[in-house]
Amino acid sequence: MGLVTEMEYRDRRERRRLVGRGSAWLVPLVLLAAIVTVDFQTAEKFRVVSWIILVPSIAAAICGVGATITFALLSLVTYLAVDTAFPERYRAGTADFVLVALGGALAVIASVVRVRRERQGLHMRDIAETTRRTVLRPLPPNWAGLEHAGVYLAADMDARVGGDFYDIQPGPNGTRVLLGDVQGKGLGAVETAAALLGTFREAAYHESDLVTVADRLEVRMCRHRGHTAALGRYDGDRFATALLLGFPKDDRNAVEVINFGHEPPLAVGPRGVRPLPGGERLPIGFGDLTGETAPDDGPGPPACRERLDEDETLLMVTDGVTEARDRADVFYPLLDDVARAVAAAPGRATPRRLVRLVREGVLRHTRGRLDDDTTVFALRRLPEPQSEPRPASTTGRPSPS
Repeated sequence: MGLVTEMEYRDRRERRRLVGRGSAWLVPLVLLAAIVTVDFQTAEKFRVVSWIILVPSIAAAICGVGATITFALLSLVTYLAVDTAFPERYRAGTADFVLVALGGALAVIASVVRVRRERQGLHMRDIAETTRRTVLRPLPPNWAGLEHAGVYLAADMDARVGGDFYDIQPGPNGTRVLLGDVQGKGLGAVETAAALLGTFREAAYHESDLVTVADRLEVRMCRHRGHTAALGRYDGDRFATALLLGFPKDDRNAVEVINFGHEPPLAVGPRGVRPLPGGERLPIGFGDLTGETAPDDGPGPPACRERLDEDETLLMVTDGVTEARDRADVFYPLLDDVARAVAAAPGRATPRRLVRLVREGVLRHTRGRLDDDTTVFALRRLPEPQSEPRPASTTGRPSPS
């Protein structure tokens, strides 16, 4: 796509710093020049050349190992040249020379340790990024006839991945969409999200009824918890809230909704903002309380088919948005914020603009301090392509098909 995300840009900048590229080396160089200049400009009884020990120390903090070694040697040579330029009785002497040499050696050791630890941290970030892309796979533009946009903000920026998930799955029975939030944090939540997404991708493609897809998700959660319990990990109370949507092929102005205890989706369009009701269910994982995991009990509650005009966009969020609070403990006013933006520009309720609006609103409301993973996902149907009229035959006979 030719685009670089904010996270990728930060990683590239960090990698350049580790190997000593960029302009970080200018800082110790300017400091070295400043110390030499001050030492020559001040009186002979006020010598500051020993401060040159700061140069390799600064380089160790912001430059690579190679640059730190270079500044350690350069500081030592500069110290000798500057100190011998003064009369012998005003020279700093051997003791300060040993101090500068020892400081340079310690700076090099500190730089090696720092770079090694930061490389390990980058490696762990790469693993987390790979895990995130596995769970939240990249979606092609205009996938399955839907214009979509999404953003995921992890509460732990170093972890980069949590229990929020979403996906779009096209199939012979229409396009299905799943967005959800697994209870809890850590690898357990990630594993559960991956299990649910794997089941959704298969069931959404093969099953003709959206209710059957929902039932399959419930059964998968039950099986997943049984597997983790057999491994000696207690996941008996693990559950997930979710929205399961179906875009039927037979009606372009309708959407099927099954709500697993999640915030309802918002239909945003020129006429305002309205929540869409859905076939209400308990969160995924609570089906044993209602018997929905038992095959003999038949399918669960039916999906709710709602009207969705072509100029309306569906906006879905996780509780990281609805439960975001400011310093006064006031919740983020999602509905009011979106309604105000739509009223100001009714024709600009596109998925990309809505996602950007909510993302910036949450970060502004919380001043960048997120207490929970935050996901914003928006989509709408693409206009149906118009078939070109067949040119008329000039011979008076029908043109061949």
